[in-house]
Amino acid sequence: MMRKNVLIIGASGDIGFSIAERLANEGYQLILHYNKNRSRMEQLANLLPEESILAIVQADLTKKEEMNRLLGDLVYEVHNLVFAAGVAHYGLFHESTEEVMDHMLSIHVTAPWVITKGILPEMIQRQSGNIVCISSIWGTFGASFEVLYSTVKGAQNSFIRALAKEVGQSGISVNGVSPGFINTKMNGHLSTEETEAMLSHIAEDRPGRPEEIAHVVQFLLSDQTTYIQGEVIRVDGGWM
Repeated sequence: MMRKNVLIIGASGDIGFSIAERLANEGYQLILHYNKNRSRMEQLANLLPEESILAIVQADLTKKEEMNRLLGDLVYEVHNLVFAAGVAHYGLFHESTEEVMDHMLSIHVTAPWVITKGILPEMIQRQSGNIVCISSIWGTFGASFEVLYSTVKGAQNSFIRALAKEVGQSGISVNGVSPGFINTKMNGHLSTEETEAMLSHIAEDRPGRPEEIAHVVQFLLSDQTTYIQGEVIRVDGGWM
């Protein structure tokens, strides 16, 4: 029987928000994480059925002590873990500061490590669980001016594939979703010309919608996908 509690890391972001909506509509009970965007989290809480929210937790994922506090504050079992937190960084690699490098590593690599490490023992004991990371096509192809983002998303892809091999026999599924060009605030900096250039590479000739990513996450958490393991599923509209 499918277990329904889901911890969503980064629930206040556009994709995390849509994942929370989708899963609540499917009867999941949610533990929602955010960092700074309290108003967005309040908006989400007001939108979802009250009974679908188990807890709302705040933590800065650039600080290990706050990651550990998040884990220590968990009262409910976590049957499913979704990493939807992410930040982009645009600029020449050789002009990137070490502070920015550390920031990107903490959010995209260290936080998934620390949080997964804290939750895995109970999943292994129950012999069940699902872990899903929202990655990016840049983690596969790389992008100029986004070397840091491409690097940490590539690390997430390796984490997914390697951990899946380690915990598959314990009844735990580990997979990823790799979005292409999605209509989110992260892409809000693009000019009209840059957007048109991006769309010229996409067969669908449009940006994706956050809810289209949420649909795939819900699919991966369902009982019908138990033989999907260590996959990073591209959702990119036919990126060429």
